[in-house]
Amino acid sequence: MSNSNNILNTLSDLLIRAKAKGADACDVIHIDSTSIAVAQRLGKPEKLERSESVDIGLRVVLGKSQAIVSSSDMSPEALEELSERAVAMARSVPKDPYCGLADPEQLVTKILDLESCDPTEPTVETLVGWANRAENAAREVKGVTNSEGAEANWGQATISIAASNGFSRSYSRSHYSLSTSVVAGDGLAMERDYDYSGAVHANDLRAPEEIGKTAGENAVRRLNPKKVDTNHVPVIFDDRAARSLISHFASAINGSSVARDTSFLKDMMGQRVFAKGINIIDDPHRLRGLRSKPFDGEGLPGQQLHIIEDGRLTTWFLDLRSARQLKLKPTGHASRNTSSPPSPTANNLYIEPGRLSPSELIKEINKGFYVTELIGFGVNGLTGDYSRGASGFWIENGEITYPVSEVTIAGNLKEMFGCLTPANDLQFRYGIDAPTIRIDGLTVAGK
Repeated sequence: MSNSNNILNTLSDLLIRAKAKGADACDVIHIDSTSIAVAQRLGKPEKLERSESVDIGLRVVLGKSQAIVSSSDMSPEALEELSERAVAMARSVPKDPYCGLADPEQLVTKILDLESCDPTEPTVETLVGWANRAENAAREVKGVTNSEGAEANWGQATISIAASNGFSRSYSRSHYSLSTSVVAGDGLAMERDYDYSGAVHANDLRAPEEIGKTAGENAVRRLNPKKVDTNHVPVIFDDRAARSLISHFASAINGSSVARDTSFLKDMMGQRVFAKGINIIDDPHRLRGLRSKPFDGEGLPGQQLHIIEDGRLTTWFLDLRSARQLKLKPTGHASRNTSSPPSPTANNLYIEPGRLSPSELIKEINKGFYVTELIGFGVNGLTGDYSRGASGFWIENGEITYPVSEVTIAGNLKEMFGCLTPANDLQFRYGIDAPTIRIDGLTVAGK
């Protein structure tokens, strides 16, 4: 804590320098981060990296103009130059009528303990051991013939923000991840797949053996895929693929996109976007959440929000700038780094699970497609048109049958959201999460 106090004092001094040079208002973000990454393939080490960085970014507001200058040099001379350059830039950049800091009464007053940082730094030997155990478990699965490797990562960062409106706070966060990818089959009949686990605390990671076994089994299941004829059928997205649908939704309700008229949901506030009974929640205060934080990038408090409530859209993701442009209140979704201004970003976003199991969603389907992997990015944010390459399994008579590859699924996100049915298997794995999802009536383009 004493180090955080020292950093905040340094940031406060920088604000005083910028104000003395003519800034009307200013804020500064400081990020002190450390990370370790190890990777191995076929039991041999391929990567060992350690990174330590300190970055600082000063934003200066002068009238209706703003400028941002970043640096990794924290010496008094460098900070003096930083403030000079930021104010000089603010005098010459175009005006932005919506820029500016928060009013003091908007700032967070209570900092919650979200258990967002595991204080223990793992040893390299620990990370190597996890990667080794995961890869070995994957290679032991019958049918696995090769490995693309396993990787274990750890990172920790302390984020400090101070502003001329009186805000001055810090928080720390950590992240662990473990993944492995393997190949099954031989010659031209090879297939690959993977598994992954991410967590804030080490003891919340899935066991390396479980990750490896799942990766191996996933790869073997994909062997000998078939082509299918073009059909208009129900499509099931497994939970890995389903989260991409929620990511597309998050992009569509980003306040910056709405303000620019570049979102296909820009006219849907208060209207039904999903089927009745569907709820989508954003929660920055989820304990040990992968994207949890006690305040946003502008010092505003966050709160759990039902973005979709009973199928209806209730709000956008808004930072101060987009809120002013849309004449709404900010929602505490500002995110920023040291070299760019704040912008709206989802926190821990997820769709609430439904009542039916994935197998129950599948058993009602006569012919359909079960998606396990999506390829490429063919989404038009302006119209909602959706087209992506995919692989997975064909469904016949309520059962998953044979693997399928080299198909394209197509539709429109507005229509897809409106007939979406979530299963009951939600797990918090990525920060943007979804259970298995069924969507009726998509085009599956095959041979």
